[in-house]
Amino acid sequence: MTSLMALVVDNYNEILENKKDPMVDSWLFMSSPLPLLTILAFYLYFVLKLGPSIMASRKPYNLQRVLIAYNFYQVIFSIWMCSLPYRMGALHYIFQNACQPDPLYPYTSEVSAGAWWYFFSKIIELLDTVFFVLRKKQNQVTFLHVYHHTVTALFSWGYLKFLPGEQGVVIGFLNSGVHVVMYFYYLVAALGPKYQKYLWWKKYMTSIQMIQFCIMLTYLLYLLAFDCKLPKALTFFFVGNVVVFLFLFYNFYKKAYKKKEV
Repeated sequence: MTSLMALVVDNYNEILENKKDPMVDSWLFMSSPLPLLTILAFYLYFVLKLGPSIMASRKPYNLQRVLIAYNFYQVIFSIWMCSLPYRMGALHYIFQNACQPDPLYPYTSEVSAGAWWYFFSKIIELLDTVFFVLRKKQNQVTFLHVYHHTVTALFSWGYLKFLPGEQGVVIGFLNSGVHVVMYFYYLVAALGPKYQKYLWWKKYMTSIQMIQFCIMLTYLLYLLAFDCKLPKALTFFFVGNVVVFLFLFYNFYKKAYKKKEV
């Protein structure tokens, strides 16, 4: 019990020591968890109860133009987010100094700003589920979908607020790259039935997600195995999160596609 308490104290001290950018507290949604928790609470209430109740006696909304614009925006935004670590040199710096980073990390402000935009994108992505509800696609409002959107928004806020670290740049880069492909798929799907023939690769979307998580897990385990001088609390945090997502996505893939192949 004593050793467990010591570990908790050490991780808490590590969180305080690695809170690098005090400007974060003055940014939108970052001074307190209350705005985000309010948004997530309403999101869950709407997509699980209020929305389906409202739509029960209504016809599904035709949101084709909205979806085209939304998914086009998400593709462009994801490309921008994916290119950000390259353009500011952070990704090159991290891999060049993988295990022994300079304690005076030269990209602190830029990484914090990029992390805020990443967090903000997770709030915008809650609209994915809202659109499902308004189109009466409630079968797509699965536990995996809702859990993924809720937890990602919550964790990205916590990362930026309490425990920033270079690991987040790699995680964000990989996730943004996957989102370029994912939202491009949704964009083509939103264009209408005549474009359905170009969506033969639907099942590979889940495979791409799982490959992403495997790469993330390999990177994080490398940091732990070689005792890299990066905040370990953040590494363990990411490992746990990635393992849960990998299990959920594999379970979805198995149910959705493996039965069809038999």
